[in-house]
Amino acid sequence: MARKRVKGRKGDSVKIHYICKLADGTVIDSSSGKEPLEFTLGKGEVIKALEDAVMGMGVGQSKTVNVPAENAYGPHRGEWVLNMGRDKLTEGFNPEVGLDFEIPRGKGQSSKATVTHVSQSSVTLDFNHPLAGKALIFEISFLEIIS
Repeated sequence: MARKRVKGRKGDSVKIHYICKLADGTVIDSSSGKEPLEFTLGKGEVIKALEDAVMGMGVGQSKTVNVPAENAYGPHRGEWVLNMGRDKLTEGFNPEVGLDFEIPRGKGQSSKATVTHVSQSSVTLDFNHPLAGKALIFEISFLEIIS
């Protein structure tokens, strides 16, 4: 009878529960009260730092991992913030601060942007990931290896 592995390794499909927080303790995502997160180690289905943290963990083990911004969603890049005249916006588009939307780039691709400032004459769009420039803290509970 083969012995069941209890440590995660590349190629394993795994289930974890997690809480993701900012440095100030603000919870930004969690599987608490939901189905566990399921993903395959080594396939890039989650951010690499989370995948690396789970790799080698034992089933039933819990740990907390601090992930610097550059290993999470990268630094906030000023060159990805664009100030544009309102006259360049699609007619009827009424931007509001905090609005997230996608801009088509051609060939079936698009870029996500967030409106960060609106004035009478211009709109500022931020194409950075909303968590860019932010360190993350993951509290992870490794539940099982599925396959």
